Amino acid sequence: MTLTIGIVCGGRSGEHEVSLQSAFGICNALDRSRFAPLLVAIDPDGVWRAGPAEALLLNPTDPARIRIDTKHEPVILAGEGGRGVLLARGGGREVARIDLFFPIIHGTDGEDGALQGMLRVLGLPFVGSDVLGSAVGMDKAVMKRLLRDAGLPVARWAEFTTAEAAEAALPQLERDLGLPVFVKPAALGSSVGIAKVTRREEFSPAVREALRFDRRILVEEAIVGREIECSVLGNRPPTAWPPQASLPGEVIPRDGFYSYAAKYLDPAGAGLAIPAKLDGPAVRRVRELALRVFDALEAEGLARVDLFLKSDGELVVNEINTLPGFTPISMYPKLWEATGLKYADLLTRLIELGLERHRERGKLLRRVELPGVGKG
Repeated sequence: MTLTIGIVCGGRSGEHEVSLQSAFGICNALDRSRFAPLLVAIDPDGVWRAGPAEALLLNPTDPARIRIDTKHEPVILAGEGGRGVLLARGGGREVARIDLFFPIIHGTDGEDGALQGMLRVLGLPFVGSDVLGSAVGMDKAVMKRLLRDAGLPVARWAEFTTAEAAEAALPQLERDLGLPVFVKPAALGSSVGIAKVTRREEFSPAVREALRFDRRILVEEAIVGREIECSVLGNRPPTAWPPQASLPGEVIPRDGFYSYAAKYLDPAGAGLAIPAKLDGPAVRRVRELALRVFDALEAEGLARVDLFLKSDGELVVNEINTLPGFTPISMYPKLWEATGLKYADLLTRLIELGLERHRERGKLLRRVELPGVGKG
């Protein structure tokens, strides 16, 4: 039986265009003998539309011009018997039924647990981490606290909610963290809103820019080291597929750090070493640490763990990405290809993991029968 896979993309995230690129890549790579892809595209105003990728996306191969064709009628989502039902917003006519959802909205409302919570409420299976893993993976401040409490190495940081508080703390930050520092929105991805501050006069503009994207920001020490990334794939027990880590890769930025443009818009924006040139013991330590991060943050299905490797051999966790990019130049699928799992097979496994987790969740007791309640 062919399963209809709803690939949810776009949204009101600052990573809207990247999400569309990822969705287009997934649609093209799915095993059509087993799966029928259906794009569920959310425009920047929050309107949902559905259809084949080739009809719904305009300029799909141009990262700078890709967008949703808004001529398609808006739809709304309902759940029925564990399947998603898309209905025409105007009159309730059924447009499509979906067996499993593949969220690929990077960032706000798609990677942070919001979309996952909606799918959970509707009782629908989906790929990737559940509500908790998505939320803590997206929030860098909460993520760092959990990793620190689990005894895992993270960079030093400070958290602020206003520009005035951050600017007043700058002298203390210089003493504690030194310069350069990174200024980041607390809960955003793909390097959106992030700035590397090397001089005092750059600090205030960086803070105010980050606060455009989030109500909380982090000021984080700059770790000098190689940027190592490792892909993780698997579910938490009970499962037929416990988490496994790929071979590590290395990002070699060409503009100071791995910026949004370098990740998605400019193929020459960074060098990628896949696999990374590491000796055997270092590879084992990277993979082991990636799995510990995956476990500590309650991640499921997939994640990319980003690390720094310092010159003395110490590893420091930068962050986890629970919905990493699936564009043609994205590290997550490339690392699995280097490890021996092809792109199409990787997507199949992710779908299987999502279905498995949905079945296991369905076995849990939902209601407690109280003595005498409901009996005549």
